[in-house]
Amino acid sequence: MNTDKQKLQLIEKLLDGVQVEWKTLGEVLKIKNGKDYKQFQVGNIPVYGSGGVMKYIDTAVYNKPSVLIPRKGSLGNLFYVDFPFWTVDTIFWTIINTDVIEPKFVYYFLQTQNLEKLNKAGGVPSLTQTILNKIKIPIPPLSVQKEIVRILDTFTELTAELTAELTARKKQYNYYREQLLSFEDGEVEWKTLGEVSEKIYSGGTPKTGILEYWVDGTIPWMSSGEVNLENVYQTEKFITESGLKNSSAKLVPANSIVIALAGQGKTRGKVARIRIELTTNQSLASLTFDKFKINPDYVYHFMKTQYEKFRQISSGSGTRGGLNLKMISSYKLPVPSLAEQSRIVSILDKFDTLTASISEGLPKEIELRKKQYEYYRDKLLTFNKP
Repeated sequence: MNTDKQKLQLIEKLLDGVQVEWKTLGEVLKIKNGKDYKQFQVGNIPVYGSGGVMKYIDTAVYNKPSVLIPRKGSLGNLFYVDFPFWTVDTIFWTIINTDVIEPKFVYYFLQTQNLEKLNKAGGVPSLTQTILNKIKIPIPPLSVQKEIVRILDTFTELTAELTAELTARKKQYNYYREQLLSFEDGEVEWKTLGEVSEKIYSGGTPKTGILEYWVDGTIPWMSSGEVNLENVYQTEKFITESGLKNSSAKLVPANSIVIALAGQGKTRGKVARIRIELTTNQSLASLTFDKFKINPDYVYHFMKTQYEKFRQISSGSGTRGGLNLKMISSYKLPVPSLAEQSRIVSILDKFDTLTASISEGLPKEIELRKKQYEYYRDKLLTFNKP
């Protein structure tokens, strides 16, 4: 692929001296409302809502290239379709004058327009045809539009390939994890987390109204949401020695594991590895280990596979929708030899890095490609207004 400098030179050459006419969306396309689909039979034609494909039916509302624009909900969630489709009333579809403008050029341009800022509703975000029809769009010659689309397609295709590879790797990771952490009856000894841990304890939150507990603090303090980091090297907040002494917060040594006892949405039952000494809030339980008796990273990988079960045992009557230390302590896990634990960890950590790390692996590559795409998209679609 060309270097960034070469790409910029090609873009400058492509756009040099190009005559651009500005028109409103209403002048180059017609915006149409979506409709109910329930009267149709099941088929292979996708039904789009503002969140994407909802189901498939046997009837299409349109069968030419179109840009779908959310009317309610996720206003920036645009779709380009070049196959038969149907839309419901939460998303507009468009009939585009292809004698004047390339449908995919419209799609790429609208991605630069931050449609969320056009929301006029007080509740659920929404757009109207009147607002959309007034958006000004640049119209370079069709040949230039097609070249811009071709260039941007190369970036989106590369990102799509990387995303597909990431999905495949995650499936592979899940398969190996299940295989490595499944044992026949009698093959290994089963123990409770309480038996293999040195300590299991929850944390606490210093009173937020007392500044001396927080201002200029140097002790990392982990909140429930940070369990989603999975490997914790830093925290957003810090507390002081005074905050530590005057609260239920406790120091947690590096290479411990935390599990969310409670939390918003899907947080409860999530686990993370602690890579630094820190403290936690009361909604996190910390597990410490003697590494000569059990590998903490092995425990982490096993607990990660138990997410749904942790949520199930904490959702019954009398639990108030939360885990507690007794539940964690009595939970059983298979305990193979330390050598086997290390082998399992070595394999799963490699998959973890490839599929989940934002500093290495595929997620980092995908993020870089998205930023590169956005940079060149903005370069290609920025024209001087009259």
